[in-house]
Amino acid sequence: MLLSGFGPELSAQRVIEYVAGMGTRDPNNPDVWILYQNVKAMHDGMTLYTDSASFDTRNNVFVAHRNVRILFTDTTTLTGATAIYDGTTRIADVWGDTVTLVDGRTILKTDLLSYDRNTSTASYFHWGHTVHDSSILDSQKGYYHSDTRDIYLFDNVVLYDSSSRLETDTLLYNMDSKIAVFISPTYIFSDSSTIYSEDGTYNTELHEASSYMSTRLSNREKWITADTLFFNDIKEYGEAFGNVVIVDSLNDIICKGQVGITNQAEHLSFVTDSALIVFIDKGDSVFMHADTIWAFNNDNREFESAKAYRGVRVYRFDAQAVCDSLFFSATDSVVSLYYSPVVWYEDYQCFADTIHCHYDTGGIDRVYLNGNMMTIEKVDSLKYNQAKGRNSIVYLQKSEPLYADILGSARMVYYVLDEESINGKIEKSLIGVNAGVGSDMRIYFKQRKPSRFVTIGQPDMKMYPPEMLPADEKQLPGFEWKDRIRPQNRDDVFRKVTK
Repeated sequence: MLLSGFGPELSAQRVIEYVAGMGTRDPNNPDVWILYQNVKAMHDGMTLYTDSASFDTRNNVFVAHRNVRILFTDTTTLTGATAIYDGTTRIADVWGDTVTLVDGRTILKTDLLSYDRNTSTASYFHWGHTVHDSSILDSQKGYYHSDTRDIYLFDNVVLYDSSSRLETDTLLYNMDSKIAVFISPTYIFSDSSTIYSEDGTYNTELHEASSYMSTRLSNREKWITADTLFFNDIKEYGEAFGNVVIVDSLNDIICKGQVGITNQAEHLSFVTDSALIVFIDKGDSVFMHADTIWAFNNDNREFESAKAYRGVRVYRFDAQAVCDSLFFSATDSVVSLYYSPVVWYEDYQCFADTIHCHYDTGGIDRVYLNGNMMTIEKVDSLKYNQAKGRNSIVYLQKSEPLYADILGSARMVYYVLDEESINGKIEKSLIGVNAGVGSDMRIYFKQRKPSRFVTIGQPDMKMYPPEMLPADEKQLPGFEWKDRIRPQNRDDVFRKVTK
């Protein structure tokens, strides 16, 4: 027997039509039909299949039992053990051990799902497991919109594929764009990096993350914090903006600025706009500021070199420097200063066209001052020890000066002081002034002070009484005491100095 029908009393609402092999009215409620064998229900383009069902014709409610399959469209189906479909609200509630919604390439599984045909929205509240292409989404609560292909996930949300994993509490994911949007504390894990953010997006296809709040990126031994961050995990390329801090724990280096770029494929990073790089050295850190600072790594992610451009200012407790451009090679252990470089060491000031400082394991071992070199030591407000030449090489041991060679057109002015202890106090008195020229000159140091001078090549050296020093010898050509531009502390490296 083939049984079919609908409830005529619901003329204002389109009723559910049905087909079944067998059926009978419920003896306790004549408005309810009990249906068996190949039961099929149709309503507004929806088709429902089940083994058996009951249909409340008065309320237009269809209850399906066992092997429920609902076809909403050609590409959207819903299966489960039991279902209730309300023809008035157009809502289907389906439950069972595993309820499955298939919408094109999207498969959603849960144990209880409510599907609202008016909004094409599927909802679950216990657990949900969604698969779309290579992306998998798990959460306790969720709302999936078939028409927009958006899924809203809440509570213990996990989005993952073969190479990344996102964990958060609130997430919006679009199946077509492959973009996830999060507004709560979120971690994104991959083979090469971990990103923490509290507001941002993640493209699962391109593996690109954008973060706009509380951003932190950990990339092996390097981590970055910023107000805003864009990072591609596949390319290991990132752009950071606002309060950027890049920490390289492997090489004990910190970079700061308002704009930062890291490109691990090219083994480089740079910061600009209030850029600062800190070389951490057992508490004696070096602070360097410039308009733009670049850092380069090798294939093993070991620091190789740094470049600084425009307005370079360097501070360390025992030495300071300024120049226009600077290059530091960790491989060659050389710091090179270009374009009007000046270096200060205690009371000494040195400048030349270019300056190169060589390091060894004990500290600075050689300093090359090339082109128009000059070194000045302040004696008092009117007197300055001076040495000048074309080039100079300073030899040091554990950063302590041993001797310096002045090569080419060497000139010197040196005030000779006699030290005497009076009542336990060292008193200094001026004896005379050594001044003169020579082709080359060597200056020996003792306790960081010149102790002996050797002039080579037709020397013309004289000892003058202080009051007899010729006026043109008091300041050698090119003399300039540049203490005004000297960095005074770690924060002073940001001071803008006009020439």
